[in-house]
Amino acid sequence: MASIKQNMRWSIVFVCLMMAACAPQGVINSEENLPTVTTHPTSIVQPTSVLRLTPTVTAQVTRTSVPTATQSITPEATLTAESRVRMAPEDWQKWPVIPTLTESAREIYALGQTLGNNPHAFIKVGDCESTPTWFLGDFDAGTYTLGEEYASLQALIDTFQGSFGRTSLAAKSGFNAASVLSPFWTDRKQCESTESPLGCEMRIMQPSFALVTLGTNDIWDEVKFETNLRTILDELIANGVVPVLATKADNLEGDHAINQVIVRLAYEYDLPLWNFWLAVQDLPDKGLQEDKAHLTWGPNRLNDPLVLERAWPQRNLGALMTLDNLWRAMEE
Repeated sequence: MASIKQNMRWSIVFVCLMMAACAPQGVINSEENLPTVTTHPTSIVQPTSVLRLTPTVTAQVTRTSVPTATQSITPEATLTAESRVRMAPEDWQKWPVIPTLTESAREIYALGQTLGNNPHAFIKVGDCESTPTWFLGDFDAGTYTLGEEYASLQALIDTFQGSFGRTSLAAKSGFNAASVLSPFWTDRKQCESTESPLGCEMRIMQPSFALVTLGTNDIWDEVKFETNLRTILDELIANGVVPVLATKADNLEGDHAINQVIVRLAYEYDLPLWNFWLAVQDLPDKGLQEDKAHLTWGPNRLNDPLVLERAWPQRNLGALMTLDNLWRAMEE
């Protein structure tokens, strides 16, 4: 009995720590007024049930060659499809920050279009670092600046309005890969009792892309993480939703085991991998606060070199560039 009570106490402590994992501990002065951007929300298709099909996607495409890590993500970090070189998973630290489209992703997307998925919608699958307070919400709210270098991203922002600021049912504080799949964590006001958070979010949004940013809360069980992440990928693919996997900035497990799982599955499934870990390596303190878990905060003034030395604007910029690269390739 004492052992059970001790395990329960540790579980409560773990959940509390993870729910606090996004709170900034010191920020850049952000009192400067930002321009307002007019938004045009995209209408969302809401099917009556989650689709469950057997994926027919193969994994046989090449991958991009390696850029040098820089303090800010630039268009040069993205390489053309013609220059792709399939890199081994063990070389994941050299994989490019911004992925290019793979043939498997194109096939998944095509399947989704036959199922009625919205080509201008994406969902977020993750923990508190995928909630709109921190992640992408500003691009629906209009509280951002792009500057000349990233002005081309405005077309993406206009096209995917409604997805950036949405609070995803599959992305909450304390979530790990198991939580995303468990009906226990389903929002009973919006979802069926048997639906998982992931299944419910797919049904409501019927997206074409999913940013999968998991791993920080899974560091104590790599085996279960890989099993659950596979299930997440299988469900997304079966529903014609292109999974975009992302590496994490932290190394709380000490040996990068979680990032290795993420990259290995990206390689196996031939999916786009956003290598966020590489994006922060040249930032001060590698984009992490003193606890080596929280990202350094900065507003989304993407034309400000000082701001781009912080991890949060880099995270938002990387997500925009990743989505932009994939969306434009799909439109070709």
